[in-house]
Amino acid sequence: MTLKIGLIGLGAMGSGMAQSLRRKGFDLRVFDVRKEVADAFAKDGGAACASLAELGAQCDVVVSVVVNAAQTESVLFGSVGDKFANGVAATMKPGSVFVMCSTVDPTVSIAFESRLAAMGLLYIDAPISGGAARAASGEMTMMTAATPEAYAKVGEVLDAMAGKVYRLGDKAGAGSKVKVINQLLAGVHIAAAAEAMALGLREGVDPAALYEVITHSAGNSWMFENRMAHVLAADYTPLSAVDIFVKDLGIVLDMARATKFPLPLSSTAHQMFMQASTAGFAKEDDSAVIKIFPGIELPTKKS
Repeated sequence: MTLKIGLIGLGAMGSGMAQSLRRKGFDLRVFDVRKEVADAFAKDGGAACASLAELGAQCDVVVSVVVNAAQTESVLFGSVGDKFANGVAATMKPGSVFVMCSTVDPTVSIAFESRLAAMGLLYIDAPISGGAARAASGEMTMMTAATPEAYAKVGEVLDAMAGKVYRLGDKAGAGSKVKVINQLLAGVHIAAAAEAMALGLREGVDPAALYEVITHSAGNSWMFENRMAHVLAADYTPLSAVDIFVKDLGIVLDMARATKFPLPLSSTAHQMFMQASTAGFAKEDDSAVIKIFPGIELPTKKS
């Protein structure tokens, strides 16, 4: 592989994506604000860069897997007083490609593409879905939009990280729009799953029996099956935190508000996650939204 790839952000998804790239034999550099995390990853292959500027200068393709639009802005362009003080865009070579994998407002992604084009850099609007396990196995889903020129340079890189790479348009925006709609469904499904389980608990139904029946019936959803297993295990370790859906459903509502499009279910789900966040569960797994329901006794960890 002749391309030099840089990956920024070794969180739950980013570390798996970096593993997939390394497994496929790419010449890989990584950066994380937690230097010890980047160094630990590089012990098994690849190299850890000490700064974003160093990574940008060394790589033909930079993949960003940070939390939100504000962090992506800082990764790209830097920010006074920010921990990403020197962004990658200033040191990337003309013709290099920046792959943006965060969930952001589509208008923000469009603006990133425009700003980078003015610097002679290419851009892939490429939010991701599938969870940490699929990221690690290279089987996640990537929703992309980019110019043909950008695709031509990084097609093999995208295929190394994802089992399904959807090409949704020839300019930024379409990938982020589809991801926002996916997050609408994910957030509403988690909220509905929590509501259903909470009602079962309130009515004295055995939660394990309820889970067994629902997961083999028409009312099941992937989110019910996945997230209510966390509730049954009383394990709220954040694979995806409550505050992620405060953010993502907020983006959903902002996108719809711009065209005065009503989203009653999304609005209600957003309020539920907001309530869970302000009640002290912001950093817990998003299944902790069930904790907002009164008068129920949640399953406890088995000794």
